[in-house]
Amino acid sequence: MASKPNLPTGKEKSLKLAKQARGTLDTVIAMIEDNVYCPEIIQQTDSVMGLLRSVERSLLAGHLDTCVEKRLREDKSAAIRELMKIYRLSN
Repeated sequence: MASKPNLPTGKEKSLKLAKQARGTLDTVIAMIEDNVYCPEIIQQTDSVMGLLRSVERSLLAGHLDTCVEKRLREDKSAAIRELMKIYRLSN
């Protein structure tokens, strides 16, 4: 999937981080296949999870900054349900 030139800055950042996570996950898979020492693999899995948490934070910040106000005006209860769902998923 190629980068779209019209993505907002926040999503560009998220895309870059997600691609970095994908690359690191590929490294984890190769390390497992090569029977690398477990603590080294675990260190890389921590890196993947940290990158994905950064993607999530970046997307959430962009959503709160750009989409929530409009969504609240259109359907406040749906917007609140959506935010609650996001909140539960990010803990």
